[in-house]
Amino acid sequence: MQFTKNTSTGKLTAIGKFLIKVTLVLIVLFIGVILVSKIDFPAPNKKIEKIISNENFKTIK
Repeated sequence: MQFTKNTSTGKLTAIGKFLIKVTLVLIVLFIGVILVSKIDFPAPNKKIEKIISNENFKTIK
């Protein structure tokens, strides 16, 4: 009688393990987006305006 080694670790197949990893990554990304959206970034208070002279423009035909 020859002994065989059972190399499977459980009932989860490779596809099942891959789906679990993908869902965990998606959940982490979703939580990250929610946390970043809650941060209140400062907005500029004054209007930024810069006057550009017409001498710098070149006409391309």
